[in-house]
Amino acid sequence: MKWLQRKDEKLTKPSIEQQQAETLAQLGAKLSALRQEQGISLDELVVITRIPRRLLQAIEEGNLEDLPEPIYIQGLIRQFADAMGIKGVEFASNFPLGSPAMNLPSKWKVKPITQLRPIHLYLLYIFIIVCAVNSLSQLLNNAALQANNQIQPREQTQSSVKSETIASVSAAKPEVKIVDKKGEDQAVQIGVTLKASSWIRVVADGKTEFEGVLPEGSHRIWKAQQQLTVRTDNAGGVLMSVNQQEPKEMGEPGKVEEVRIAAETRD
Repeated sequence: MKWLQRKDEKLTKPSIEQQQAETLAQLGAKLSALRQEQGISLDELVVITRIPRRLLQAIEEGNLEDLPEPIYIQGLIRQFADAMGIKGVEFASNFPLGSPAMNLPSKWKVKPITQLRPIHLYLLYIFIIVCAVNSLSQLLNNAALQANNQIQPREQTQSSVKSETIASVSAAKPEVKIVDKKGEDQAVQIGVTLKASSWIRVVADGKTEFEGVLPEGSHRIWKAQQQLTVRTDNAGGVLMSVNQQEPKEMGEPGKVEEVRIAAETRD
């Protein structure tokens, strides 16, 4: 009868895996309740404990399959409990480890964990290094993205301002002046000196030689065989000389002006 009773006890006694799963579910539920009472999110807890979010969530849900070896689970529970303000060592000791709980003969020497399972520590170190590298990579990518987002609006703004300036100049109706100058030869030459920064377009014999903004103090010379056309959005800021004669202002300041200069035609 005693033999049958012992056999029945072995059949009804839960395995170590079942004990671990049941205990993890109880401890995880307590930790989850404490975390929610204190108003701490899982993401905040990751920063406090430096434990990956999926492991913290597995502890709260009692999901034993997503967690590492029992000895590491106990350590994770201890860190979780310490972060909640309770004694982590005492709280984590409730989680059964299995084989270490066996009564060993006195002549046996218990080896340190690092000697029993060095491969697990090695894998843990690799996991920590990978997490650190991924976090650094994400931080650098976010910094680069923010810098790019700051540069693009500036470029778009500058492009928009330039486009609006050119459009306004093109849309204005200039007063066209036609000047015929007789030079020593058939070619015509103009020189411009900028009293103030101004937009200028120069067309020589039907071909656009220059179009853009020249800064104050600039001096440029263009030649053509038949005709030169000079257009500006600030006539008072441009001094123009024809065939090296005395330079004169193209017109009034801030006014759009266009001047056409034809070369001499000889019969």
